[in-house]
Amino acid sequence: MSTANQIWLYDTTLRDGAQQEGISLSVEDKLRIAQKLDEMGIPFIEGGWPGANPKDVQFFWQLKEQPLTQAEVVAFCFTRRPNIPVAEDKMLQAILAAGTRWVTIVGKSWDLHVTEGLKTSLEENLNMIRDTIAYLRSQGRRVIYDAEHWFDGYKHNPDYAMQSLKAARDAGAEWLVFCDTNGGTLPHEISQVVKEVVRSLLEDSATIPRLGIHPHNDGGTAVANAIAAVLEGATMVQGTINGYGERCGNANLCTLIPNLQLKLGYRCLEDWQLAQLTATSRLVSEVVNMAPNDRAPFVGRSAFAHKGGLHVSAVQRNPITYEHIEPELVGNERRILISEQSGLSNVLSKARSFGIELDKQDATCQHILERLKTLENEGYQFEAAEASFELLMREALGQRLEMFQVKGFQVHCDMLKWTDMPYSNALATIKVVVKGEEILEAAEGNGPVSALDNALRKALAKFYPEIANFYLTDYKVRILDGGSGTAAKTRVLVESSNGKEHWTTVGVSTNILDASYQAVIEGIEYGLLLKSTAKTAVTSI
Repeated sequence: MSTANQIWLYDTTLRDGAQQEGISLSVEDKLRIAQKLDEMGIPFIEGGWPGANPKDVQFFWQLKEQPLTQAEVVAFCFTRRPNIPVAEDKMLQAILAAGTRWVTIVGKSWDLHVTEGLKTSLEENLNMIRDTIAYLRSQGRRVIYDAEHWFDGYKHNPDYAMQSLKAARDAGAEWLVFCDTNGGTLPHEISQVVKEVVRSLLEDSATIPRLGIHPHNDGGTAVANAIAAVLEGATMVQGTINGYGERCGNANLCTLIPNLQLKLGYRCLEDWQLAQLTATSRLVSEVVNMAPNDRAPFVGRSAFAHKGGLHVSAVQRNPITYEHIEPELVGNERRILISEQSGLSNVLSKARSFGIELDKQDATCQHILERLKTLENEGYQFEAAEASFELLMREALGQRLEMFQVKGFQVHCDMLKWTDMPYSNALATIKVVVKGEEILEAAEGNGPVSALDNALRKALAKFYPEIANFYLTDYKVRILDGGSGTAAKTRVLVESSNGKEHWTTVGVSTNILDASYQAVIEGIEYGLLLKSTAKTAVTSI
């Protein structure tokens, strides 16, 4: 990659991101994320604080056995403690033991934190910065200096904040990174302060170290703040995948990278690496066990989803009418949603994605659209259950094969009590006709839906052995008219998988078991459809 107009990306998901409430990463989790970030081409990956906890120590040792191919792994640490010789500080010995070429040192820029937090003098804080960086440089390490609380410190005492920054520069730091640690600075303030700092640094030196930005998102402007700093000369941006981080999170690299590269012309990644952004976002959310944000810019499932009929029609003619970039540039895809707001354009586009070419002049198209709107008025939701919509469409076209027929089912539940923990045990009995043969089966489960699913699979397994690979991955229940009490209508969404593909089906009824039954039945039917030749057939009408 050319270094002209280049932005150096610094990912701190494994440290700052892991401080988010609800996230806990194992060593294996950290290694998996680091390997994905390395593959995507992130130049700097902050691995954690060796010495602060055994997990981070083990992570750095593991990387010596399984080194990354291109990224620099960075160890993180504070400056030496007050009034302790730098060579005797055990924290810094752990940093050296981690064996990384680069080390990020964080120091205090705000005089309030020096006197109230560290309980030391302003001069001693400057000595701590100088001593720590000079010592690490003497040990062959390259240093990135994170100026903690930089913007708040500069606002309250700009002279002292500049002294702390110059102390880091003079001691040998190669990067000076401005941290908006409290996350409350606004973009216009970022621009003004960075501009003033550049001017001040140039007053006593013809050259300045490279500058970076590390914004938090407490004011909701972390990405905008990073862009503001870059426009004033910062060439390193520190952030996390999906914006994970303490409190309101850090700058979201999944939003920041495409804005810098696609909108402003900076070089962050190779084009083929940028196309991995969506997959990386989703993998990291899976590893940290946090639900992906469907509405996240660029990488969210809904980022390029179109629902209104006029929008769909326009996008099909020219995507730039309602899309600010091509979704493929960031590894995402265009989605046409099916709902009560749909027009024929939605139906035609969705049919095409199923391998079906429709003629909008044919009465079947209008029938599908009318059926869709009738069902959605009853509570069905097909934009979240595209597998059910494909089955509905194929039924209208006469393509829905009857692979089995359920004649009836019963579910019996017992409430058991083991010590102080109640446990619901369910038994389902189901009668199915498959290829002219009537099957009666029963199965247990840890709830009525599980029991019903197990019984159906048991009945069908002899005829469709591939069912053994199907499993439920999600089950959502929504009460549609809560004011009706126990007679309220219920919508159930069931997500299924065969290990390679995922699909969602929907059921609606005033009886939650009946709604679940509908969704489970269609989930299995659609899984079988994926294996059949009917799934790949292209039909014109």
